[in-house]
Amino acid sequence: MREIVKACTDMGIPHLSVFAFSTENWKRPEEEVAGLMGLFMSYLQNEVNDMNANGVRLRIVGDVSRFDDKLQSLIAKAQVDTANNNRITLTVAANYGGRWDMLQATRAWQKSHPGQDLNQMSEEALALYLSTAHSPEVDLLIRTGGESRISNFMLWQSAYAEMFFTDDLWPEFSPQRLQQAVEWFAKRDRRFGSSAPM
Repeated sequence: MREIVKACTDMGIPHLSVFAFSTENWKRPEEEVAGLMGLFMSYLQNEVNDMNANGVRLRIVGDVSRFDDKLQSLIAKAQVDTANNNRITLTVAANYGGRWDMLQATRAWQKSHPGQDLNQMSEEALALYLSTAHSPEVDLLIRTGGESRISNFMLWQSAYAEMFFTDDLWPEFSPQRLQQAVEWFAKRDRRFGSSAPM
């Protein structure tokens, strides 16, 4: 993760989002979930100083209320400790699902607009309540591990994302492969529904 964040920073990429733990991952064996939680806690405890040294702002998106109190505390502290960094924003999706995000955004919009009919809600208005409202929509979505699906990751935000698929498993995904994906992306003819490239 550290290498990929550094590579993005070196390339001038201001936002990077990674999928750490999905809402569906709770279905995995208990010991596997416990191991993932331990890795997450270790990352939060050991990487904040490095993030601050390299200008990385950490944002965690997802329903963190299901995590234990210690992990929730580490999440909150890491976000506060890196809040003033501005070279790159690293968004980590934890207990996150695209469907959950749209549902919670709709509920949040309705709570902020009591008595208003949902027909009065626009796409732009709803987007302000997504957990990723702090970031632009996804331009390039990279799927590792030889899979050809996005697995409920940022469904709304990826509506016009270019999708790069690689057989590399995440631990082997290198800055060189990232560079390849970025170069592939640069050649894409992005139209966003219009007849002329944008």
